[in-house]
Amino acid sequence: MDLTINGRQATVDDAAVQPDMPLLWVLRDVLNLTGTKFGCGIAACGACTVHVDGQAVRSCVMPVAAVAGKQIRTIEGLGAADAPHALQQAWAAHNVPQCGYCQSGMLMAAAALLQKNSAPSDADIDAAITNLCRCGTYPRVRAAIHSAAQSLGGGKKA
Repeated sequence: MDLTINGRQATVDDAAVQPDMPLLWVLRDVLNLTGTKFGCGIAACGACTVHVDGQAVRSCVMPVAAVAGKQIRTIEGLGAADAPHALQQAWAAHNVPQCGYCQSGMLMAAAALLQKNSAPSDADIDAAITNLCRCGTYPRVRAAIHSAAQSLGGGKKA
């Protein structure tokens, strides 16, 4: 099976994956892209959020066969160490992560939001970011999204 992940072609051996295998396990166990995290396995927490054709999806319940031929972006493709995405910069500036476990999924959900809405309100953020954070950093998440939106040319001053 051929997949496009973070702008690169990846071929996974059909013997290594079943068509109904969740994308999360293909990413983590087959392709060694471990930034995407397993949280709940039922699409409730959002730790496994990635983009498929620009849409935020929960990869723990997305069969790999459903994403063949589509553009997949993981946290590894959001930014780079020498060129972090505006959200990653804002996350650090606002000290968003505590334990950090949910943050890759949270960042991917926020990136999808900003792709659709360059100036989200708090209500827009609350509606779009349904990811769970046990540390409760939601106010900092909101502030960081507003800061990133502003640095990307939209949004209100944080």
